[in-house]
Amino acid sequence: MARSRRTPRSATIRARTRNRHGRDLRSSVAGPHLPFLRSRIDLFDQTVASTAEYLRSVWPNELANVSFEVATMPFGSFGSPDHVDRWSVTKNRVIMFRLPIERMSRLHRDDEVHRRLAIESCVFRAVAELLGKDPWDLAPDRFRHF
Repeated sequence: MARSRRTPRSATIRARTRNRHGRDLRSSVAGPHLPFLRSRIDLFDQTVASTAEYLRSVWPNELANVSFEVATMPFGSFGSPDHVDRWSVTKNRVIMFRLPIERMSRLHRDDEVHRRLAIESCVFRAVAELLGKDPWDLAPDRFRHF
């Protein structure tokens, strides 16, 4: 007996709810009860962005046209074999280099808080270099707790 080339109606309905292997759609990797996984790259990007937004709120006129970017490594030739740039500052651009900041910072405690503080301090020093100020003068009220 010859078969019809048309698919039955039940097969088309099933195809909309399952993939071609017959399984349901997949859920997230972390699941409903676990926090989402965060990588070092995500933490670095988020820290640079939040620090840049804070500094823009403190210095709105000076940092209005400045763009903050993240690169993996410095490009071009290095200044000396003993020194690797952690950031690059031009007129309207601050580039933070992720690997030198993460790998060459000597933290006395290697946890998320201290890594975040090391990244924030590099952003503060880069912006201080851009503005020609001392890093402690960028946000003097931030460090007064009394």
